Amino acid sequence: MSPTETAGAGKDGVKREISVEVPAEEVTRETELLVQKYQKAARLPGFRRGHVPASIIRQRFKEDLKSDVVEALVPRYFRKEAEKLGMIPVSQPRVTDLHIHEGEPLRFKASFEIMPEIKVEGYKELRAEHPHIEVKDEEVEEALNNIREQHATFTSVEGRPLQDGDFAQASMDGSPTDADDKTKPVHMDEVLIEIGGKNTVPEFSSNLRGANAGEKREFEVSYPEDGDDKRLAGKTFIYKVEIHTIKQKSLPELNDNFAKELGEFSDLDQVRKQIRENIIAERRHKAEREAKDKLITELVQRNDFEIPESLVERQIDLRLERGLRALAAQGMKVEDMKKMDLPRLRAGQRDQAVQDVKSSLLLDRIAELEGISAGEDEVNREVESLAQQTKQALEAVRTRLTQDGGLDRIRNRIRSEKTLDFLYHQSA
Repeated sequence: MSPTETAGAGKDGVKREISVEVPAEEVTRETELLVQKYQKAARLPGFRRGHVPASIIRQRFKEDLKSDVVEALVPRYFRKEAEKLGMIPVSQPRVTDLHIHEGEPLRFKASFEIMPEIKVEGYKELRAEHPHIEVKDEEVEEALNNIREQHATFTSVEGRPLQDGDFAQASMDGSPTDADDKTKPVHMDEVLIEIGGKNTVPEFSSNLRGANAGEKREFEVSYPEDGDDKRLAGKTFIYKVEIHTIKQKSLPELNDNFAKELGEFSDLDQVRKQIRENIIAERRHKAEREAKDKLITELVQRNDFEIPESLVERQIDLRLERGLRALAAQGMKVEDMKKMDLPRLRAGQRDQAVQDVKSSLLLDRIAELEGISAGEDEVNREVESLAQQTKQALEAVRTRLTQDGGLDRIRNRIRSEKTLDFLYHQSA
C-alpha cells in the first residue's frame, strides 16, 4: 500500500487529496470472503442452497462483488492512510479515479477536508463592558404592582349596566368587512374586556359601555395602519360580542399579609428586596450575554482563517432543523413546511453558520491553550437535569447520550461556555 498526498492540494488550507493503493492480495482476500458469503445465501436454479460453485458466483455476481469489495476496502484503507499522514478528516471523502480489476491492486483518489490549524491571536487583548446595574425604587414598585395585579379577584355585578372600570366577561366573533380579505377571523369563547382600560381598543369600550349582561352588541373597528398587530393593521373588522356577566376587579392590599401569601416572606420589605435582586440578576445576565456576543464577534474579526465547507453545511442543517422544530411547535403543518423555499432558507443561514463555526473553533483552541475543560461532575449535572426534564430514568438517558454522541456534545458545550466566561472575566 503506497499512499501519496497529491501536489497542489492546498496544504495550507483545509482541502486535501490522497492517492491510495490497496495490495492485490488484500483485494483477493476480501473477494474470497464475499464469495463465501454469497455461496451461503445464493439461491440459483439447479443448485441446493449453500452449494453453488464459487465459479458460478463469480460469474453471476461479478459487478455486485466489485461493489461490495469497494464498499468494504475503500473506507478502511482511506482511514488508515489519513491517520498515517497525520490527517483528521472532517468530511466524507469524495472518491475518484477508482481502479479495480481482478488480480490487481485497488487504486483510488480521495478528496476531503481537514480541520484548519488555528493560531488564535489577540484574545487576551479583548475588552468588554461590565456595567454597574442599578434599579430605581419606582421600578421595584411597578414590579410589585404587577404582582398585585396578578393576584386580583373578580366578583360578579348584577342589577346595572357596564360602566368604566368594569370588566365584561364575553364571547366574540370578528371578521374582516372586505369579502376578499383572507385574514383569519377572530373567535374567543371567554374573554375579559376592561371598559375604558388603557389597553382596551377604544371602539370596544364605547360600544359596550351601558350594555347589560345577556346583551349582544355588533360594531366595526378600524385598525390604524401603524398598529402593533401587523395582521390587523389598516383593516376594518366587524365584531359580534355577547356579554355573559359583568365583573369588578378587586386588588389585594399591599401589606405584610399579602407578602406572606407570596411565599417565604415576613413583610413587604423582603418582597421588595427579592424583586430588586431579581431585576438586577436579569439585567446583569442580559448585559453579560450582549457583552459576550460582542467578544465573539471581535474574536472572529481578529482571526481570519479558512474553514471546512462540510462544517458550515452541517451548521446550516442544525440551524434549519431548530427553526423548523420551532415552527412545528407553533402549529405550522408539515405540508406548509414542504412548500418553503429551502435553497433560499439555506442561503439566508449561511453567514451566521460561518460565524458559528469560526467562533466554535476559536473557543476550542483557546480552551486548549488555557487548559479549560468540562469536569465530569458538570456533565453529570447536565445529564441529571435532562433526565428530570424528560421524566426518564437517569441511566437510560446516559446510555442514549453515550450511543448518539450526546455526552460529547454536552461536554463540548460546557467547555465552550466556560471558555467564553474566561474571556468575559479577563476582559474587565
